[in-house]
Amino acid sequence: MRYISVSEAANRWGVSQRSVRGYCADGKIPGAFLSGKTWNIPETAKKPERVNKRSNVPATLCEFLRAEKASKIPGGIYHKVQIEFTYNSNRIEGSKLTHDQTRYIFETNTIGFDEGAVNVDDIVETVNHFKCIDMVIDSAGHVLNETFIKQLHAVLKSGTSDSRKDWFVVGDYKKLPNEVGGQETTLPEGVSISIKELLSKYNTKKEKTLEEIIDFHYHFESIHPFQDGNGRVGRLIAFKECLKNNIVPFIIDDNLKMFYYRGLREWKNERGYLLDTCLSAQDKFKKYLDYFKIPYED
Repeated sequence: MRYISVSEAANRWGVSQRSVRGYCADGKIPGAFLSGKTWNIPETAKKPERVNKRSNVPATLCEFLRAEKASKIPGGIYHKVQIEFTYNSNRIEGSKLTHDQTRYIFETNTIGFDEGAVNVDDIVETVNHFKCIDMVIDSAGHVLNETFIKQLHAVLKSGTSDSRKDWFVVGDYKKLPNEVGGQETTLPEGVSISIKELLSKYNTKKEKTLEEIIDFHYHFESIHPFQDGNGRVGRLIAFKECLKNNIVPFIIDDNLKMFYYRGLREWKNERGYLLDTCLSAQDKFKKYLDYFKIPYED
């Protein structure tokens, strides 16, 4: 068998001579032997693969979102989620901002509309919702708890006209009874215990299914713990829990609003309405993942 020198191997493999000597000393090159102070390397030897080499490529959607958020990468999945989620979730709750206006605020952090008067709360809550999505991404792996839920509400409603009302509590449970879609919700005095019971039951299982996440969403909206902002906080929680459990998330489009409301209203009698709506939204999100070549489990 013919042998080559350290310098020849280094030239072939595109590494330093020091690296080649290290491979030899660590026994990573079969058949290499030391003659005096010179390593003799079989001519047919191949460059050893790095052992315990860690890949920096994200493996899950949550990792992709965190990486793009940290790098401030424009036009990726993080950018897409921020705009689509914020626009649709706020729109469902009555925001008049257009998709383009929402995108403009996110991309430029400025306001420059030519379409006439714009409600200040719509702008404030749009910026706040961007922050809430960041919170969800950063805390995706944590167990869902009351503190986090209240923090989401505090960030979402901070600086709005509601926050200046004496009877409105930002970041804490409602003081006054409220209804949703003509349906009664949990009275203020029962909210805290109802949320604790809901979380206790939900957190019993470490891994959740999509249906269990949607079921939590239904019960959360039925309690309606805050004076306002319950729908957006609830959908943010659902997104977080999908990330935590490596389930493809769903963003309820504004044009699915009536189907979404019907699904919540009928959940006790017929789960199929809300499940189908969320699955339809999930299918749309899968198209985003396919476009950005992000792997997911069907």
